[in-house]
Amino acid sequence: MKKLFSVLAIALFVVACGTKKTATTKSTTKVANDPSIYAKTITSEDLKTALYTYASDEFQGRETGEPGQKLAVNYLKDQYIKHGVQAAKSDGNYFQEVPLEVSSTPEVTITVNEKPFSYKDDFISLTSGKTDKFSLDQMVYAGYGIDDEKYSNYKDIDVKDKFVLIKSGEPKNTDGTFIVTGTSEGSKWSNMRQQFAAKSAAAQEKGAKAILFYFPEVYQMAVAQFSGSSGRMSLVGNEEEPYFFLINTDLAKAFVGDIESNEKSTTLKTNITVDYKNVSEKITSENVAAYIKGSEKPDEFIVISAHLDHEGVKDGKVYNGADDDGSGTVAIVEIAEAFSKAVKDGNGPKRSIVFLNVTGEEKGLLGSRYYTDIDPIFPLENTVADLNIDMIGRTDPKRKEGKRNYIYLIGSDKLSTELHTISEEVNQKYTNVELDYTYNDENDPNRFYYRSDHYNFAKNNIPVIFYFNGTHDDYHQPSDTPDKIEYDLLENRTRLIFYTAWELANRENRIIVDKAVEKTN
Repeated sequence: MKKLFSVLAIALFVVACGTKKTATTKSTTKVANDPSIYAKTITSEDLKTALYTYASDEFQGRETGEPGQKLAVNYLKDQYIKHGVQAAKSDGNYFQEVPLEVSSTPEVTITVNEKPFSYKDDFISLTSGKTDKFSLDQMVYAGYGIDDEKYSNYKDIDVKDKFVLIKSGEPKNTDGTFIVTGTSEGSKWSNMRQQFAAKSAAAQEKGAKAILFYFPEVYQMAVAQFSGSSGRMSLVGNEEEPYFFLINTDLAKAFVGDIESNEKSTTLKTNITVDYKNVSEKITSENVAAYIKGSEKPDEFIVISAHLDHEGVKDGKVYNGADDDGSGTVAIVEIAEAFSKAVKDGNGPKRSIVFLNVTGEEKGLLGSRYYTDIDPIFPLENTVADLNIDMIGRTDPKRKEGKRNYIYLIGSDKLSTELHTISEEVNQKYTNVELDYTYNDENDPNRFYYRSDHYNFAKNNIPVIFYFNGTHDDYHQPSDTPDKIEYDLLENRTRLIFYTAWELANRENRIIVDKAVEKTN
C-alpha cells in the first residue's frame, strides 16, 4: 500500500510537466539499412515485461483523468526518454493536455406556449451547454436539416439566433433513390452516426441558437445513454456552439403536427423558453506524443496511435485492459525503440514518425478527436497516414477458420488504394501474417471502422489502417489480464506494423489519397 501511494503521488506531481530530451545521437559506424535488423529488436519478452507493468493493478485500470491514468502517462514518457525519442511538442513537453468535462444531468426545462416539457420524458441534451435562460417567439422548421448542393432545407430561410427543428433521414426521388447521392445508398445525412454531426454543423454554420432534433428511432436508446448522472465525459465545449436537444414525438408534434411527412421548411410563430443549468465538472487528461524527425522529408508525418486509457476500477475490481489497449500501447513503445536504434545506426526514417498515445478512447475517442479537431501538434495536411493499434494480443474465439497467426485489418483501402497495396506487399515480404478483412466490410454491423481512434484521422481524409484482433469474453471485463496475452502473436503483429511504418516513412513518394470523402465532424 505504501509503495502504491508513493508512486501515485509522484505521478500526480510529475504529470504537470513533461521532460525535454535531446534527439537520439547517431553512431559513427554505418549499419546496413535493413529494417529486419530493427524489427528483430521487437521481442515477445520485452512486450511481456512492459505489459505486466502497464496492465498491472498498480495502474488502477488507467481510467481517464484518474490517478492510474496519470501513472500511465508518466510511464510512457519515461519509456520514450529511456529510448531517446524526443517529445513531439516544440516546448519539450511529452504531454498534450486534453481539457474534459464530466457531465451530470443538466437541469433543463423547455416551455412551449406556456406548456412545460420535462427532461428525459420529452427531450435530452446531447451537448454540454452553458448555464442560461432565454426565450424566443419564433422557430424555424428545417425539415431534414440538410444543406447540400444537391438539396438544401435552408434555402430562403433565416435561422440566425433562432430555434431550429429538424428530423432524421433524407429525401428520396420517386424511384426510391436518394436525392443527394442519386443512388440507393444514403449519404452522411441519413447515416446513423454521421447525421448527428452533419446536421448540427449545418445548423451551427447558419447561426442557430438551439437545435431540436427529432429522431424517434434512437430516442429511447439515447435516453439510456445521456439522461443519467453516470459521469459522461466529453471535450470541453465551445460556449458559442448551439444547444443541441434530442426530442420525442410529443414535443416534435407540439411544433409540427405532421412532422413525419412534412419536409417543407417554414418559420413558425411560437413562444419557447429554455432554462438550462450546466452542472458539469472540469478535469484534465493527457495525450502522450513523441516523435523521430525525418532525415529527408521532416515535414511529412506518419502517425502510429494507440489509446492509453481503460475502464478503471468498478465495484472494487481493477479492469486492467491488457489487450484493450495495453497491447497496442506497449507495441508503440517497442516500435519507437526500434526506430530509435535505426537512427543511432544512421538509418533513421526519411519522414517523421509520431508516436501518439491518446487518452479518453473509452469515453468516446476524445484524445484523438482533440488532436485532430482542436490541437494537431503537426499539420493534418502533412500527415501521410495513421496506423492505429487497438487490441492485438489475443485471438477471436468467433473466428473458426484460418491461421492462428492473423490480424484483422480495417480501413486500409477506404481512402488510399496505394496504402492497401503497400500493406499487403510488406506483409508478404516480411511477416506473412494472415490479413483478415472481415470487419472492413461496409455492412459490418459492429461498425468497428467508426469505433477506434483512427476514425478521427480518416474523417479528415488521412489514410488509416486499424489493427485489431477482435473481441473475446474478457473484452471490457476485469479478466482482461496480461497472463492471457499470446505474446508470440503480439510480437508478429507489432513487427508487421513496424515494417509498414518503415515502408511509408522511407518510400520515395507520399501515398496518394485516391478515395477522398467529404470531411465530417
